[in-house]
Amino acid sequence: MPETSIQIWGLIAGYGLLIIPLGILLWIQVPIVSKVIISTVRMTVQLLLVGFYLQVVFALNHPWLNCLWVLVMIFVADVSILRSSGLRVRKLALPLFLSLMIGVAVPLLYFIWIILQKPGLLEARFVIPIGGMILGSCLRGNIIGIRCFYHSILQGEKVFCQQLANGARLAEATRPYLRRALDESLSPTLATMATVGIVSLPGMMTGVILGGSDPRTAVMYQIAIMFALFTGISITLLLGILMSQRVGFDGFGMLKSDIFQS
Repeated sequence: MPETSIQIWGLIAGYGLLIIPLGILLWIQVPIVSKVIISTVRMTVQLLLVGFYLQVVFALNHPWLNCLWVLVMIFVADVSILRSSGLRVRKLALPLFLSLMIGVAVPLLYFIWIILQKPGLLEARFVIPIGGMILGSCLRGNIIGIRCFYHSILQGEKVFCQQLANGARLAEATRPYLRRALDESLSPTLATMATVGIVSLPGMMTGVILGGSDPRTAVMYQIAIMFALFTGISITLLLGILMSQRVGFDGFGMLKSDIFQS
């Protein structure tokens, strides 16, 4: 067994760490203790099931099966983004799904083919973990950006309508909100890029080091993945907003109220 592997008793001990945050929440009387417990159970079950499934996927290593799993990941992220943004899934699921698919595929394939120089673009051990990292960042960034875009227009609807009344086209009227959404969405990633290596050692770098590689290799992997994450967020958010405008606004450029959750 590798030195870096965690045995079952070590994993059980890891759950003991939750005693500290749960104690803090109970002491301050923050009403999210049940959410913490439910999230912990869901995380455990989901990761165990995914772990067993990925063992099969990695063993088969079939390109179509790998692509199917990535599409499932994108679909789940799509629904999660819209629900967390307070938007209706039925209305905006398709344009956001397409934007996520493009925004993940571009940096993922570039990372594997150009940076890693792997001829097998759809190998499971590259596509699924790297695609998952890019998609995870896109999920967080899109929740911030898309929520900021649509809710900012909703809250400042009078100003927005005045711009349309003064002759502004939809693209011109939405440009300030798009600019703000990109700024809000990309700022956390930029802050991470500015402090990585000093404040923290991110997941990719830590994983490569724990896997037995030297720190220089880990650094190169981390630099490359940070560029991929930043690119993925930029593409998915921009395309997500632009592609969803056909559904989110009517022919007069007015924001539709039925795209928001009641």
